[in-house]
Amino acid sequence: MKLKFRKSNTTYPSKTPVRKGFFREWGDAILFAVVAATLIRWATFEAYVIPTPSMEKSLLVGDYLFVSKLHYGPRTPKTPLQVPLTHQTIWGTNIPSYSDAIQLKQFRLPGFSDVKKGDVVVFNFPPEEEHPVDLRTNYIKRCVGVAGDTLSIRDMQVYINGQKQENPAEMQFSYYLQTENAITEKEFLRYNIADPYTVMGGYAVHTTPATAKEFEGVSYIKRVELIKDTAGYADPAIFPFVPSQYKWNKDNFGPLYIPKKGVTIKLDSATVPLYEMVIRRYEGNENVEVKGNVITIDGKPQTQYTFKQNYYFMMGDNRHNSADSRYWGFVPEDHIVGKAVLIWMSSDPNGGVSGKIRWNRIFKLIE
Repeated sequence: MKLKFRKSNTTYPSKTPVRKGFFREWGDAILFAVVAATLIRWATFEAYVIPTPSMEKSLLVGDYLFVSKLHYGPRTPKTPLQVPLTHQTIWGTNIPSYSDAIQLKQFRLPGFSDVKKGDVVVFNFPPEEEHPVDLRTNYIKRCVGVAGDTLSIRDMQVYINGQKQENPAEMQFSYYLQTENAITEKEFLRYNIADPYTVMGGYAVHTTPATAKEFEGVSYIKRVELIKDTAGYADPAIFPFVPSQYKWNKDNFGPLYIPKKGVTIKLDSATVPLYEMVIRRYEGNENVEVKGNVITIDGKPQTQYTFKQNYYFMMGDNRHNSADSRYWGFVPEDHIVGKAVLIWMSSDPNGGVSGKIRWNRIFKLIE
């Protein structure tokens, strides 16, 4: 049997939309902006500024960058309890902006590419243990070696798997300038040198080989000498901090194998000093102890070890003024933040009123 419905003649008053109050409208707008900015910052691009000269002259102090999370893939948050759009502290204070009460397992979404040699990479500083991985201080360096490579530095030149590598165009070193007269700050700035310091009989500067060559023809400079470490000198500040066994320094280093996911190495007196930090800090192992050349995990001595993730070797283009992998070791893959791709603004801290903006660097691609 079919049911018939009668059309009702009853009319109902139309509902009038309720107008939001002023503060409600602004609150909704601010909430939307914060959520949108947080998602963009996490998944696509994030802005950074260069605070130190470790990448000069490729990147200068005062360069403002866009760093792409899309290239290597964004990481899922490890520390979810955090004030949006902050890093370690709330803006303008020393108050922590996060709680590490909840720590999630971290994953990386697919990206456009893997980290490649020559990429300028932003990453979380590996040795920093007072913060969770995703909130450690951001560093920027150039990747000179990827997982599976064997890296050597011989007389300041990087070699990968025995092959000489192409150097960054604006790479810098330290030079001694012998002079009888004082050199003014203005004169140094004419040669784009912002951080000279006086030494006996002259100055020490960080500059490019081309600029050092120019100084050789300057009348008031008597001698220009490259300052470098000689082969065989063991610097105790250089990774892996065992100068009695590894006579390495910033200009003569390695050979050193860079760990690759899935590769198994033998653990002995030659390898434990090189990889114990990786096994102890970055691989997620618990109850790791290192006694001499023996590594134990959960009380069991290990004779070999299989790496759980890829690692990278990073160096600054300002080779004699950069705290990089030569001084603290490998960068784990889960510490990689993104690839530096574009300078969108550049402000010279020594430029004065008229020369503050470096117009020739605005919207410059990073190579």
